[in-house]
Amino acid sequence: MTDRARAHPRTAPATGRRPVDASMTLINEVMRRPLDPGYQEAADRRRAAGNPPLRMTTRAWLAVLAFGLGVVTVTAALDLRAPEPAVAEARELLQDQIAERATVADRFQDELEATQQQVSELQTAAIGGQDPELLARLAADGVAAGAVAVSGPGLRVTVQDSDAVVQRPDRASLDERVQDVDLQIVVNGLWAAGAEAVAINGHRLTAVTAVRSAGSAILVDLIPLSGPYVVDAIGDPNQLATRFARTSAGQHLALLRNTYGISSQIATEDSLELAGSSGTRLWSATAPGEAIPDDVASSGPTDGGDGP
Repeated sequence: MTDRARAHPRTAPATGRRPVDASMTLINEVMRRPLDPGYQEAADRRRAAGNPPLRMTTRAWLAVLAFGLGVVTVTAALDLRAPEPAVAEARELLQDQIAERATVADRFQDELEATQQQVSELQTAAIGGQDPELLARLAADGVAAGAVAVSGPGLRVTVQDSDAVVQRPDRASLDERVQDVDLQIVVNGLWAAGAEAVAINGHRLTAVTAVRSAGSAILVDLIPLSGPYVVDAIGDPNQLATRFARTSAGQHLALLRNTYGISSQIATEDSLELAGSSGTRLWSATAPGEAIPDDVASSGPTDGGDGP
């Protein structure tokens, strides 16, 4: 007898070892005894009592009945899965309304930017010849408040979800995605490094800008953003890069990269353009040289909001 024959589980002598197919007990039982023991016992009693087996017509009727029940069940399931016409019409109506409102919002945004440009030009024309220092101060305040567009050299920080999110978005964990707190840390690090103006994906940040999350989406002043997240900062590029690397934000980006696979890139730019924010709100204004009325001076914002 060869070694291969001795090693075969079915030819080797019984040694008390566990059979190879011991883990397949359930499958073996189904194959050897396909009929349930209770049904088998009932069939044996029927056969012992001399009762005849079921006739072919009875079996045929049972098959037809089973087929009919299956057809009814499948038809009901398909009817439940089919979308109702009213629901489909309501969805199409909502999609059309969303597209229409988005077009109107874009048109209003363009008109707002044009009006802001006209106001800036009129302000420059009215004050420039009389008080250049006041005009310069207004320009500096506009940059600090994020109300006016700025351009110049700066630093660009790009943060992107890990590769696992791209490859398996349904199974990726929240830690492998860029979160609102990550962008908050990056923005605060840029401000601490000396940035004069900051924007995320083109949205200008001000002193009252909120970076929050809603589910898996990141919102900047209630505007949803999608990755990759590009954070632009106006300022001296080399100085910003050096100071930013020394802040806790630089260490946080390294932690995200090494622990969760969230990639980040820091690049110096010769020219960046940041648009002005449309979220600034004017509470009150007076012409130069005019006294402020008592009722205006004693009253604050009327809509319950917080002023800058």
